[in-house]
Amino acid sequence: MDTSYPPETEEFRAETKAFLAEQLPADWAGIGALDEEAAWAFAREWRHTLAKHGYLSLTWPEQYGGRGLSKLHQVVLMEELALAGVPFGLPHDTFGVKMLANTLLRWGTDEQKERFLPRILSGQDVWCQGYSEPNAGSDLASLTTRADLVDREWVINGQKVWTSGAHHSDWIFVLARTDRSAAKHRGISFLLVPIDQPGVEVRPFRMMSGHEHFNEVFFTDARTSADLVVGGPNNGWEVAQSLLGVERGEEAATNPILFKAEVERLIELARLYGKDQDPVIRQRIAWCWSKVEIMRYLGYRVLTGWLKGAQPGPESSISKLFWSEYHMKVTDLAMDIMGLHGQVPVGRQPLRTYRTDDPGAANTSGSWGTTYLIARSGTIYAGTSQVQRNILAEKVLGLPREPKVVDGKP
Repeated sequence: MDTSYPPETEEFRAETKAFLAEQLPADWAGIGALDEEAAWAFAREWRHTLAKHGYLSLTWPEQYGGRGLSKLHQVVLMEELALAGVPFGLPHDTFGVKMLANTLLRWGTDEQKERFLPRILSGQDVWCQGYSEPNAGSDLASLTTRADLVDREWVINGQKVWTSGAHHSDWIFVLARTDRSAAKHRGISFLLVPIDQPGVEVRPFRMMSGHEHFNEVFFTDARTSADLVVGGPNNGWEVAQSLLGVERGEEAATNPILFKAEVERLIELARLYGKDQDPVIRQRIAWCWSKVEIMRYLGYRVLTGWLKGAQPGPESSISKLFWSEYHMKVTDLAMDIMGLHGQVPVGRQPLRTYRTDDPGAANTSGSWGTTYLIARSGTIYAGTSQVQRNILAEKVLGLPREPKVVDGKP
């Protein structure tokens, strides 16, 4: 494991610091310090600023509007953005900029890259992810949504669920079964599907936090062009796994930055409630701090692999499992510190409806309470904790697969 940064990334850090000093007000205290309306207005304008200066597409090739820099440069950028209290894009950029763009750069045709990457970067196209189904969540390969090639179009029928942001999206990347005679993990294709068409119906769910973030999506003879399959027909499982590797791998390197800021805010919360001298509370805070430090070194291990040219792989499940289980404990502690005050939401809720609140957020019950409720879902989305343990057992440790049970018999 190498915890040092090469000279070229430190030069980039200095450039980023100068950029932030130039673009942000002198009295800037972080986007979390703004009220909800002002925060969203800032976030939208800030996304435009990042895109204009090449920070939103830092690792993309120059021909597609990027700067051609390394993943390590991306981590340095995220470190400095977190320290400055500003976001990296808007919530939907997780699916467009981070997931789909990186997948297209690896698997897409030249035509697909030229068509979609500029529109992702400009924000003209907003994307969501169509993976999970009512009977194919943890066991994603059991998906039954199907697509048939008819007159140079894929005709899609089926249902997706837990589709984040679908009600605000223009496009959805969909895993569909295109060869129903093939084995379970084969015969699946990765399709790019427009949402605004008669064959697509989006129904939002209201979560216990009060947000409408998840959706179920129904496809009834929905259509997309035959050439909008990424990685080729019936190769969708491999494409999908590489996308999940990007999702979990990059987060392994950047999540610890935001979680550290959250722990520092937790310490201040203990002071506000006069609990900072309570020996039990202090011990629990120390536990949280140690876990964030471990998380940071897990991230360094991922970065070391990247420096050696490795692609994000199954080992990224370590970090996903680690942070999601940890985050339930730290938000439990915040609610214990606030006591009955935490049961009454006061102050604005987080702009980010998952993970930590924004840097600079106030220590209010509205902020911590919402984060507490949503932390539970972190052990489910992007792969449940049970699935992550299975991936690590089988693909990293080389342990045998669990025997299948049919009619109560293994």
